Amino acid sequence: MLFGTIAVLYFAREILIPLAFAVILTFVLSPVVALLQRLRIGRVPSVAVTVLVTIVAAGSVGGIIAIQLVDIVQELPRYRQNIDAKLEALRIPTKGPLGLAANSLKEIARELSGPGATAPVPGPVAPNRKQRSAPGTPALPLPVEIVQQPANEWVYFRDLAQPVLRPLGLTGLVLIFTVFMLIKRFDLRHRLFRLVGIGQINIMTQALDEAAHRVSRYLLMQVLVNTCFGALFGFGLYCIGVPYAALWGGVAGLLRIVPYIGTMVAAALPIALSLAAFDRWLPPLLVFLLFAGLELITSNFVEPWLYGANTGISSLALLVAAVFWTVLWGPAGLILSTPLTVCVVVLGRYAPQLAFLHILLGDEEVLGAEAQIYQRLLAMDQPEALGIVFRFLKEKPLVELYDSVLIPALSLIEQDRHKGAIAADREEFLFLSLNELITELSEYQLARDSSLAGGAAAESGPAESGLAESGLAERPGARILCLPANDRADEVTAAMLAQLLEQAGDAALCLPAAQAAPAELLALIEKRQDDVICICALPPYTFTPARTMCKLIRERFPKLKLVIGVWGFSGDMEKAQARFERAQPDRLFKSMAQAVEQIQELIRPKAS
Repeated sequence: MLFGTIAVLYFAREILIPLAFAVILTFVLSPVVALLQRLRIGRVPSVAVTVLVTIVAAGSVGGIIAIQLVDIVQELPRYRQNIDAKLEALRIPTKGPLGLAANSLKEIARELSGPGATAPVPGPVAPNRKQRSAPGTPALPLPVEIVQQPANEWVYFRDLAQPVLRPLGLTGLVLIFTVFMLIKRFDLRHRLFRLVGIGQINIMTQALDEAAHRVSRYLLMQVLVNTCFGALFGFGLYCIGVPYAALWGGVAGLLRIVPYIGTMVAAALPIALSLAAFDRWLPPLLVFLLFAGLELITSNFVEPWLYGANTGISSLALLVAAVFWTVLWGPAGLILSTPLTVCVVVLGRYAPQLAFLHILLGDEEVLGAEAQIYQRLLAMDQPEALGIVFRFLKEKPLVELYDSVLIPALSLIEQDRHKGAIAADREEFLFLSLNELITELSEYQLARDSSLAGGAAAESGPAESGLAESGLAERPGARILCLPANDRADEVTAAMLAQLLEQAGDAALCLPAAQAAPAELLALIEKRQDDVICICALPPYTFTPARTMCKLIRERFPKLKLVIGVWGFSGDMEKAQARFERAQPDRLFKSMAQAVEQIQELIRPKAS
């Protein structure tokens, strides 16, 4: 189906190219037509006025540019001396090291050509009067070129007018399509809805609105960027002293509509004129540097910032789309590449069958941070995984990193590990890397808190400082024992929770999974009857071990405060708590943020 669609786009390009231009022009002119209609002007007069004004404006700009280009061509003979001097300076010298190298290359090329090379034609030999006249040598045949005369004046006129009539015919076809679409806009939209089905009206309405919004915003941003680029470029040329600076600024702004090629042409024209108009090399160099600087800033900073936010297409996809549409439709495809790709991306977003287009061409993140970290750790690229974590921490707190990134990443690891899809050495690397990451995050958070402590202490008054000190003094001596329910993934989550509780000012202790045997666990609890036990479990494979551990603790210490964290659990919490039967925990939570808050409520109840 894909190859069939590409074949249709290629062989029907004579009709599809003007139709595509008409659709884009309809997106541009529709707001103007709607504005005139709101002024109590009929739809047909609004369309007629809008199209006529557009034609007059485009014709006026084109006429002004054509007249000034003719003036430039007429003035070129004045610069003949500068042109000859520059051409002479660019010739390879016959003397000096460069000249000797050039002559050596010519001799080598002559020798490599071999004996079969064409010998130079000898020049005419002057007659020697002392020698007897030899029989005349036959003269070489003269080349004859047959030029066909046109059959009549009509054929000559056709050959002369064809290069002009074809673009005019395409322009007229585009205008006809545009006028028809503007007048019959609602009728065409209703027919499209009927074609896709009444049940798809909601999706198609969203797709059309989003495509129109993105294309219109892109074209508006392009007009603004190109106008500013042309104005700055023209002003710079005026300061350098290049003739017709305003013309070249306008031409540069117009030609930048054509991606890549238009930019090179816009730079070549003023540079060529500066080479002809000045007898020095500095002005052409300044023109080149001016254009290169503006283009680098615009293409690398301004356009990605504006176009990326309004088109939703990645930079690589824009380049690939430009090549694809140029191969299919030539220069017209190059101009239409971005708007057409915007429509394709929007279609892929709303049509499930074309979702791969939205994934391949869109600029949205297709992998969450948790999947990126898991993939980098699978590839044993620990530095890149750390980079993803620290980029996340620049905007979000540590507890959100654990809840929304690292715990989902652990869930992905557990799913693959229970399927047997992870090798033993890679599994060992994964858990070692995660433990090292948590340790490094502890040091990172401490350094961050210490840097913020000075500012917070300066802003807080003595009363607040006294309250903080009294709060620390009144803090109870209860310990919080974070116990893994079953395996190493649970142990990692226990380390996360212990770290968060320590940063909150609580005495937290994390026991490794290897030392979490029931006998050793009960021995630890017997030393401190006011401890709070938190069993850390990562669903869906740890409910049974967590329930077993909960029963053992409840049988031995029925009055002990016991909480359980089922991290990232997405089901019904009441049903999850019912799975523990009679050994009910005091609290059951599914996020680290909720755990820290509720554990602190257990050990420091609020005053009534």
